[in-house]
Amino acid sequence: MNSNEPIAVPDVTPEAATGAPASVFAEACPSRRALELVAGKWQLLIFPALAAGPARNGELLRRIEGISQKVLTHTLKELERNGLVLRCELKGTGRSPLHVEYELTPLGQSLSETLIALDNWAERHHGDLQAARERFDAQSPAQETAGRLVHRLR
Repeated sequence: MNSNEPIAVPDVTPEAATGAPASVFAEACPSRRALELVAGKWQLLIFPALAAGPARNGELLRRIEGISQKVLTHTLKELERNGLVLRCELKGTGRSPLHVEYELTPLGQSLSETLIALDNWAERHHGDLQAARERFDAQSPAQETAGRLVHRLR
């Protein structure tokens, strides 16, 4: 092969694969898998936890209350597999043992900004959601039906 010849790089975008633009509403679209990957409860907490910089496993366990070691390990491996998290093995000095840190890749950092905004929204509005649940739960069945009919007529 001549070094002056251009190298053909295949187009791997959803549009090239299916002929249709990417749409999370289309069942076969790969973007749906991307949403499934990042929309879990623990993923939504891991990204912001790593946004400040690399963290060791134990630090993540302390920061993300309620997550088990097994779930944290599985989730980090899946995020690493998809290029969102980088696992860094750091050799100890002298008698210090090897330790592992996790950090966001540039792709993970780009997603983290969006997820931090979602976390901030949840922290600002959890009281509003609780109040709405309490109002809804306090309604009698007749009020509930009437409210739904009025809502449908608007």
